[in-house]
Amino acid sequence: GWAGSLTMGAGQFCTNPGIAVVEDGPAGDAFVAAAKEALSASGPQVMLTDGIAQAYRDGKDRFDTRNSVTPVLTTEQEGRNASPNLYETSAENYLQDHALGEEVFGPLGLVVRVSDPAQMVDLAKGFEGQLTATMHLDDGDAELARKLLPVLERKAGRVMANGFPTGVEVCDAMVHGGPYPASTNFGAT
Repeated sequence: GWAGSLTMGAGQFCTNPGIAVVEDGPAGDAFVAAAKEALSASGPQVMLTDGIAQAYRDGKDRFDTRNSVTPVLTTEQEGRNASPNLYETSAENYLQDHALGEEVFGPLGLVVRVSDPAQMVDLAKGFEGQLTATMHLDDGDAELARKLLPVLERKAGRVMANGFPTGVEVCDAMVHGGPYPASTNFGAT
């Protein structure tokens, strides 16, 4: 699921789902526990370049020093190897600390907890431009989807439902663009 998508290719896919938004409560707790377990089982992977590996370490260090996040899983990074790291925060903290939305290229995940589904819409309105956004829905989420989808369509080049954005087939129909700062070309990159 999410952890596999986050760590695919050492998290170096442009469509890496680095932020997951979940409702606070038992379901959110279960998501974080499952993500931690899956990420803990994932070993280090080699980053593409020394510079990318250093940027990942720098991004992880920024999260480690923030009071607005809680570490769930932190690992040591060595050389060009990158191991997954997981943090969580509240929607309120995310909206106040804009640096939390800055991409960390690599297998670093941030879980943002919302108090209710309506807060997901408010949170989405605060997102910067993204290449992708994904909604995981079931039959009971139709009303939320009707409110969230128009926001995500303006924030992401591609919106998916019940899937993960990494590992997709590259073809002529692929959208690899989105609003700034995800892309400087609105149509494609």
